[in-house]
Amino acid sequence: MIVRTARPDEYDLVGELTVEVYVHGGLVSPQSSYVHKLRDAADRAAKAVLLVAEDAGQIAGAVAYCPPGTPYAELAGPDEAEFRMLAVLESARGKGAGRAMVRACVERARAAGLSGLRLSTQRNMESAQRMYEKMGFVRTPDHDWSPAPGFTLITYALSFRDAASGSPAQETT
Repeated sequence: MIVRTARPDEYDLVGELTVEVYVHGGLVSPQSSYVHKLRDAADRAAKAVLLVAEDAGQIAGAVAYCPPGTPYAELAGPDEAEFRMLAVLESARGKGAGRAMVRACVERARAAGLSGLRLSTQRNMESAQRMYEKMGFVRTPDHDWSPAPGFTLITYALSFRDAASGSPAQETT
């Protein structure tokens, strides 16, 4: 599994892949105004870092890595990054694409000297939540939020500093 920056000629494919995962996966209603944002991979690439997971020459998934202060960073503090719109095709699940993309986001945030990485997820994305927890992310219910009435996103964070020592935290595998 290779994780790399998406190329401009792949933006339409990435947008459609993201819509397929979220809408056809039952995570977002086809009538939701969010579908337009999911489809607009070019905007994510322009305002964040659009990464793809490639497996045997085929794009298996995508994620937006959002450095602090960028328009897609809705949750992160000034010394944190976040990632959004993690999507893995059904046919590629279980092959490590999601984990590889999250690791790539962790590596980017660490390399930038940030204190941590945050994410929002839906309550029904239980397999993703298990993956985040195995990777060392912890629930941060005080940061849960509602982008629309009646719809709450739950949040997780990975701190790169051990609270007691101030030293880098270790990722669990």
